[in-house]
Amino acid sequence: MQKSINGNMLRKMMLAGASLLEENKNYVDSLNVFPVPDGDTGTNMSLTMRSVANEINECTDNSIESLAEAFAKGALKGARGNSGVILSQILRGMSVSLREKPLNEIGPKQFAAALTKGAETAYKAVTKPKEGTILTVVRMMAECASRLAKKKIDMDDMLKQVVDQGEETLKQTPEMLPVLKKAGVVDSGGRGLVIVFTGFYKCLINDETLKINYEEFDKVATTSSNGFESNEAIINLENLGDIQFAYCTEFMVIQMKKKTTEADIDKLREKLMEIGDCVICVGDLSLVKVHVHTNQPNLALGYALELGELTKLKIENMLEQNRALKAKRAKMAENFKPYGIVSVCAGDGLEALFKDCGVDYCIKGGQTMNPSANDIAKAIENVPAKDIYVLPNNKNIILAAEQSKSLISNKAIHVIPTASIPEGISACIAFNSEATPEENQAAMLESMKCVKSSSVTYAVRTTELDGFKLKEGDIIGLTEKAILAKGSDIPETVEKVIDKQINEDIVNITLFYGDGVKEEDANSLCEKLQQKYENCEVSVINGGQPVYYYLISMQ
Repeated sequence: MQKSINGNMLRKMMLAGASLLEENKNYVDSLNVFPVPDGDTGTNMSLTMRSVANEINECTDNSIESLAEAFAKGALKGARGNSGVILSQILRGMSVSLREKPLNEIGPKQFAAALTKGAETAYKAVTKPKEGTILTVVRMMAECASRLAKKKIDMDDMLKQVVDQGEETLKQTPEMLPVLKKAGVVDSGGRGLVIVFTGFYKCLINDETLKINYEEFDKVATTSSNGFESNEAIINLENLGDIQFAYCTEFMVIQMKKKTTEADIDKLREKLMEIGDCVICVGDLSLVKVHVHTNQPNLALGYALELGELTKLKIENMLEQNRALKAKRAKMAENFKPYGIVSVCAGDGLEALFKDCGVDYCIKGGQTMNPSANDIAKAIENVPAKDIYVLPNNKNIILAAEQSKSLISNKAIHVIPTASIPEGISACIAFNSEATPEENQAAMLESMKCVKSSSVTYAVRTTELDGFKLKEGDIIGLTEKAILAKGSDIPETVEKVIDKQINEDIVNITLFYGDGVKEEDANSLCEKLQQKYENCEVSVINGGQPVYYYLISMQ
């Protein structure tokens, strides 16, 4: 029985939660409500937890305070998609609670308080909280923990009952959200959260099983690839200080000497901490990985040679890197301009179009590959401007864009909540370089409201939704809120979608065709639509976007 959690166990639990979610992310992806090839909740949450794991692994201190700070930082940097951002806020709230006063161990009362703070923080992060989602699941789990904390209970028993409460709440989510009931699934974000906490519990009871068969919700999982693997940190070029330790030193110790013991590895870590900082010294008698910032790399290597052989050596001069960054800062300062625009899009054609409209930096992303808050912040840093306008162009990226503000301190960031590519383009066109930031934000918000956005793609599973009986592979047309049409071929479905949305106020129809559509087919469809809608100007542009055959803009 585990009466409490110490720092070492907290570290293991976070890593276990990340591992279990990684193993089951495709299952979570398959719970996407819309049967379209962008069900990436599991992938987004898993990448968020991977960033947590990275920060935890880099934390050399086993105190609860340091680890709590590390997992909150990792979650913030890696948050992707709405569910990933909400997960990051849950962990952030838990971190704040755990750091309010020094703790040597986390007992039931401290855990319940942390989970309650996590739920509260997550609710506050969402403008219009919706019940039946991950928010409901975490709130009910927190309430369960608070009730249990008033009793005499061990941590393992408490965590089991909290996970059971999560499972029970998940079963109720289809009754809270009709759209889930129609699709025959539970909330995907909630499922991801319960998997993470199941990982916590399994670690606490020393159960190393990673694969779980959720038979009652068994679906054919879809494979998603995010494409954002970089964990490069944000560097604020305005705050480059002097380097205390000059050399970033990394190596591995292998082929241990017969006399080497586990205690010697601990002693090596202690010696490294005496000559530098940012120390990582992890492993066992088969291999030890070392990272240290020091002015005496020769001593670090010498200490390690007492244990065994060295391999994979890398020593970098951080003074030289610091000088290069300061030179970059000076150069950027010379070219600093009043404003800049950052846009998210996927497809060479769309990127070229946004840049023609005045966008300074395009982040490759969108459906199936939501950039994280850290990705967006890095893009913002790459634009030498005081005021930066960010166009997410996808409802699942808006929260991450908002969260990127907390990673940047030297620029004014204005997130225009564009939920589609057409809205983003319309917002760009409305931008006036001579207007004030407030005037531009108002104009861009007003402009995006005038656009009707829709798209045509294919169903990735058989389901019944919005009055349509869909089979895997069906061509479907949809908006951000509902499926509008299905058809036997792409042009027919495009026409049905336009028919459902067009009115006498519409004067322009633009089709952005994707990488799966031939140019001659797009031009042929454009000519047909122009003949049908004589009072509208119909145009076609090569967007090159994946997943969607056509993105449709009407205004």
